[in-house]
Amino acid sequence: MLNTVYQLVAPRRFELAYQNIGLRSSDAIVRPTHLSICNADQRYYQGLREARVLRQKLPMALIHEAIGRVVSDPSGQFKPGDCVVMVPNTPVEEDEIVAENYLRTSRFRASGYDGFMQEYVKIRPDRLVAMPEGIDCLVAAFTEIVSVSVHALSRFDAIAHRRRECVGIWGDGNLGYITAILFKTMFPQTELFVFGMNWDKLSDFTFVDGTFSVEHIPEDIRLDHALECVGGAGSGKAIDQIIDHISPEGTISILGVSEYPVPINTRMILEKGLRIFGSSRSGKKDFEKTVELYQANPEIVNYLSNIVGAVIPVRTIGDMKRAFEMDIQKSFGKTIMVWDK
Repeated sequence: MLNTVYQLVAPRRFELAYQNIGLRSSDAIVRPTHLSICNADQRYYQGLREARVLRQKLPMALIHEAIGRVVSDPSGQFKPGDCVVMVPNTPVEEDEIVAENYLRTSRFRASGYDGFMQEYVKIRPDRLVAMPEGIDCLVAAFTEIVSVSVHALSRFDAIAHRRRECVGIWGDGNLGYITAILFKTMFPQTELFVFGMNWDKLSDFTFVDGTFSVEHIPEDIRLDHALECVGGAGSGKAIDQIIDHISPEGTISILGVSEYPVPINTRMILEKGLRIFGSSRSGKKDFEKTVELYQANPEIVNYLSNIVGAVIPVRTIGDMKRAFEMDIQKSFGKTIMVWDK
């Protein structure tokens, strides 16, 4: 079967590539329906990665956040028409210690391997998770980034000490908002405060116990633990503020991605005996837990619907470019492409 792949060949330039999909393999075939644009996709689209990295990874189909409908599944796990979320991480080995998303041999779609901007996606059935009917498709489209927060909070639960009276999240963007929603669901007895720069964004965090501007944090604020969801150039300042306000032997979870090294106040880390750990991407079990949370707590999906931004029907390469250009202009929210190919 001939498949159309929409590859980024240079910054801001998509081209068609045609690939033959063999139908006699054990892989499933999925037709994408809703695709969500991530900041990582934008770094490739705008050419914000190093020239060396772009030369290595392009041409490449973007998008690692998507749902679709099953066309065929030789394994019999899924029926034609089933709605599924596609797991972009593809491990090729197992390790009893290292999770699949940290194995250096794993292949991650839209990061050196074609992502989901395809007419059809050939994918292993074990990389699919059933999405229950009735879940908002626009929210389901960005389940991948939600699963990243679920993964980080599961690690937090395993690593952080049991004194969890008060926790802070730095970051008022999409990642901070998603992480805050999940934190209040998973740890309802803990007071949660969010620290950000934009009061308009902070006003959307109606479900937390308090919000603060990072420019005016009360000196007496003390936190048992904290999560950094800022990334980029602002992550250094965020981590410094966390170190200032966290109590001794607290845990700092770092989720924000920065392209360049970030200085950290190691003296105070040592004096306070702090633990710092990072979390990146997610595995199938995190997707499964995310879907379980959707079902058990419908309010999660309701809150997440608040960050659905532009919804762009996509038929042509011109539509794809328009979606990415509109996404650049957004100040908050997720841009969803409704894939009508």
